[in-house]
Amino acid sequence: MRKFNFLIVDDILMNRLLLKEIIYELGNIIKEATNGKEAIHILEKESIDIILMDIEMPVMNGLETTEYIRNQMPFPKNSLPIIALTAHNPNDFFESYHNAGFNYLLTKPYSFDKIKEAIQSFN
Repeated sequence: MRKFNFLIVDDILMNRLLLKEIIYELGNIIKEATNGKEAIHILEKESIDIILMDIEMPVMNGLETTEYIRNQMPFPKNSLPIIALTAHNPNDFFESYHNAGFNYLLTKPYSFDKIKEAIQSFN
């Protein structure tokens, strides 16, 4: 499987640690942000292939951040794959994760197989 540079965006440390453990096991490189504003700063400076974006975060939530990436960032960053992460019913946030700008949806709790499947969908 191809190796990717990931950006994990989640305000909860334990969620980031779990995702990092799984993604490292697949041999990938990881950057972290605790909110959407931090994520945008990282995207402006770093080379990222895939974003794992929590929906509910302080400062700038996942929906706002994804909208900003899609509408304000230059190509090719505005077309990066973004995987939505949520512990809630996704219908509480959007009718369709595709219409909200996400490429894939992962619901918590995560598993190695679910994350691997999401990553492989971008190979």
